[in-house]
This record gives sequence, structure tokens and C-alpha cells, in this order.
Amino acid sequence: MAKDRNEVRYDADGARRVMRGKDYMADFSGQLALGLMANLVGQLTYFYTDKAGLAVGSVGVVMAIAKVIDAFTDVIFGNMIDHSRGGNRKYYQWMLRMAIPAAVITVMMFTVPVQAGQIPALIYALITNLLLTAVIYTMIATPFAAVMVVRTNSQSERGSMGVFRAVGNYGAGMVIAIATIPVTNMLGGTQSAWIKYGVILGIAVLLLFLICYNNGRKAVFASDTEEHASEETVEEEAVPFQEAVGMLFHNKYWVIVLLFNLITSITNAVAGSGGTYYCKWIFGNDNLVGLIGAAGMLATVVGFALSKPIIAKLGVTKTIYVGLLGAAIAAGVRCFIPANLTVYIVTSLIGSFIQIPLMCLYGVLLAMAVDYNEWKYDKALVATSGGAIGFGSKVGSGAGSLLLSLFLVLGSYDSTLAEATASMRYSIYGFSNYLPVVINLLMFVIFTRFDLEKKLPAMREEVAKRKAARGVQK
Repeated sequence: MAKDRNEVRYDADGARRVMRGKDYMADFSGQLALGLMANLVGQLTYFYTDKAGLAVGSVGVVMAIAKVIDAFTDVIFGNMIDHSRGGNRKYYQWMLRMAIPAAVITVMMFTVPVQAGQIPALIYALITNLLLTAVIYTMIATPFAAVMVVRTNSQSERGSMGVFRAVGNYGAGMVIAIATIPVTNMLGGTQSAWIKYGVILGIAVLLLFLICYNNGRKAVFASDTEEHASEETVEEEAVPFQEAVGMLFHNKYWVIVLLFNLITSITNAVAGSGGTYYCKWIFGNDNLVGLIGAAGMLATVVGFALSKPIIAKLGVTKTIYVGLLGAAIAAGVRCFIPANLTVYIVTSLIGSFIQIPLMCLYGVLLAMAVDYNEWKYDKALVATSGGAIGFGSKVGSGAGSLLLSLFLVLGSYDSTLAEATASMRYSIYGFSNYLPVVINLLMFVIFTRFDLEKKLPAMREEVAKRKAARGVQK
């Protein structure tokens, strides 16, 4: 017998299920588009220096300025979105507004006017970087993060959304990393080839955003379910920016989620660049990065496939405990056996696998912190909360790059040497092995204060009673 698509469904906690398969795929499309934009930035340094001919030092300054400004726009735009009107569907409206600008800026990243000289070209690079990351990307990503909170009250469905989004983001990174150089070389390897590549990406980004928006405008939200259909939906009263930020920093769970994003972004940034140094100077062959990366992709695929059952079995908090301790132990093994290639590969694979479920929980943790805001303050602060979390991720990424550089400076790094000195080796061991142990154990200690998972059902029930008493439904 065919299943009734209108059948009312509930999760194990009694929360109404509203998501269908096409909803998850549309959500995946939105995250895939955002991932393409974000990972494209990682290719720009090479493009600017080797294809556009810009000075290496100047490019570094431009990228640093863009990152600093970008980090603060999340909070500002988040508060602005919270002040906007349109109910729950306002979060998707931003995707429609920015879809065409996103496609256009994706192409413009590569139309650097090199013939005008270094200064005009660098100014152009700075402006287009800010438009891509600090404005357009943020204007889509911040409300998109909020969608997970308002779309469903089911922790199970939020977890599934987290898995689809993590796959979309990781998949975008793989597409950009694997396709960029071969495709641009096939097109001629010149700046013109990169512009053509940008056009392909721009069209893909536009279509993916439109797919996500089209589904979102017709989506069923938790507030649209039958038991609430006759109740009035009102906009949450806007909270002034300074007051909203003060509320967030008095929410210890939001602060923990902020630190979680900050610290994991640091480790990801270090790991993203650190492997090349390890393979080149410890094992004597930087081509091993590709081999280890391919093996890591397999571990990642398995990790994504098992994330949902792992999270369902252990719950949010225990999954994070296992991920943090597992990553610390894997790095700890390398501290004692740092120069063994087999040990390095195995521990890297274990580390990749065990941290994938954590990637799937970013949105879930944010949603839990937002639910606590509503219980404590009677204000969800959805977009402001999500925007400030984006701040932690961006600052963490910058801090990771800075830490990596600091370790290399302390180790007197010299790329012209034939073999690594003792100080260079220990600096590489420092950021690849010792730093992950310290950071993951620190985050584990911090996360022991996150006792919200078991409290949420009672808190939501209390919030629902308050709303019922006021005759208000969000």
C-alpha cells in the first residue's frame, strides 16, 4: 500500500516532521552553491599571482583586509535580516534577491584589469573579494543558516539537513579542488580561460540557488502545520543590534557554539595547508598529498554515510564528545610516532572519518542555541545568532592561517633548503600533531558545559504554552 503523503508524522521527541526528500535535495542545492562560492576564494591567490601577475605580498594584504572586514558583516547583516519582514519565508527571499548578483560576481572575480597596472588591479581584487564574501555570500548564507531553525522543530530532521548540507559543502570543495586547474588548462590556461571557467560556475550557482528558492517558497514550515494553521502568525519584535549581541553573549550555549565554530575552523585551516609541509619535509615527497587526499575522500564518504545513524545512536552531545576525543587521540599517536608514513596515513583517515559527524551538527547546535534564546528572552534572534556564528568560522579560518605562519617562523622555515632542519621539523610536528591535541581537548572541556540537549523538550513545551497563553504563534 502506498504511503499517504499527507500523513502526519512525528519524531521520537514528539516534534512534527515536515521535511520530504525533495526538501533535503533543494537544501543541498543551496549549500552546494554557497560551497562553490566559498571554495572559489581558495583558488584566487594562485590566479592573482600566476595568471593575473599581481605581486605576492600585495595579494596577501588584499586577502587579509577582505577577511577582516568579512568577519564583521555576518553579525551586521544577521541583525538587519532579523529586522526585516516576511515571516519565515523571508529567509528564502534573500536567496532570490542575491542569486543573479552571486552569478555575476563569480565571473567578475577573474576579470581583473591587469592592463591598468598593479594598483588598479589590486583595488579591483579587493572590491570584488568584499562583494563576493562580505556582501553577497553573507546575504545568502546568513538567512540560509536560519532556515534550519525555522523550517522544522524536529531534531532528527535538523540532523538530516545538517548531513545534506555538510555533503553539499564538502562536495563543492572537491569540485573546485579537482576541476579548477584541469578545466582552466584545458581552456587554454590564460586569464581568459579562467573567465570562461567563472561563467560555468556562475551559471551553476544561479541555477542551484533558484532550485533552492523555488522549493523554499512552497515549503511547509513547522509553523504551517495543521494544529497551528488557524492561529495568527506575527513577526518577532526587532531587537536593537547592541541589545541582541548582549543577549547572545549571556547565552552560554551560544557562546559554546561560537567557540566550537572558532576552534574547529582553526584546526581545519591548519590541516588544509599543513599536510603539504608534512609530506614534503617529513616524508620527502609532496606528491603524497594527493594520495593521502584520495584516501581521505574515501574515509569522508564513509563518514557521511554513517553520520546520520551515529548521531541518532549517540545523540548530539555524545557524538561531539567522541569526535573531539577521537581527533585528539589520533593526533596524539602521531606525537609519539611522527615520521612513520603508515601511521600518518592511518591516523589522518581516522581523524577525517571521526570528525565528519561534527560537520553535520553545526546547524543543529545553532538551532539549539536559538531555541534557548527564545526560552530565555522570548526572542529567537535567528539570523543574528547565525551571523555571529559565521563570524567565529571566518575568524577561526584567519587565526588558523596565522598560527600556521607563526609555527613556521618559530621553526626558522626556509623553503630553499634541500632538507628540513630540526627546528623546521619540530615546527611542522607542532602545528600538525601537538596543536590538534591541545585544541580538541580544550574544546572537549568547554563542551562539557553544553547540557542543553536533554533540557530542550521541556523548554519548547514551556515556550509553546507561553505563546498559547498570548494567542501568538510564531
